[in-house]
Amino acid sequence: MPRRPTLEFWYEFASTYSYLAAMRIEALAEAAGVDLRWRPFLLGPIFATQGWTNSPFNLYPAKGRNMWRDLDREAARLGLPPVTRPNPFPQNSLSAARVAVYAADQDWLVPFSKAVFETSFSGGGSIAEPAAVRKILDALGLDGTQILKAAASEANKGRLKVAGEEARSRGIYGAPSFLTEDGELFWGNDRLEQALAWAAGDRPEGLL
Repeated sequence: MPRRPTLEFWYEFASTYSYLAAMRIEALAEAAGVDLRWRPFLLGPIFATQGWTNSPFNLYPAKGRNMWRDLDREAARLGLPPVTRPNPFPQNSLSAARVAVYAADQDWLVPFSKAVFETSFSGGGSIAEPAAVRKILDALGLDGTQILKAAASEANKGRLKVAGEEARSRGIYGAPSFLTEDGELFWGNDRLEQALAWAAGDRPEGLL
């Protein structure tokens, strides 16, 4: 059988639209015949290079109000539970991101990532403290204490930093972002279908 194309899914646990993408990307990718590579990273350092010290949804209140309403609409349209708004927003996602990077080659990366998003945006829970992340891991039948220890190692901290540097070097400036094998970048949950189509070889006429 021919090799299936791969789409990279770059996501940040504090990102509202990364949540929506994470909840629907698997079924859409399977239908498109595209494999996925889940790429967790931290968006904060990238925002800092743009001069932002907070989420743009906080820096621009009108944008933020519309985003939360849009999130409510999209969650209802997708059949997801009502959205809860983390307090504070955005949540500190460092501990969860370290665990996700540690799990890059593990079969529990995707279940863990989705559980973190669900805890934050539909369960009303915190993901900021290591204890909260450990609880999510334990609920998945994993050894949360041991995983958190490994994720906090200097080697793994370095892997998370490298992931962020890679994201920036490849032109990523927000989350979710999707990168095809030929380097085409799509930004935002509303571009997921287009990213999958491009990855599968379905290109708009006139574009190379």
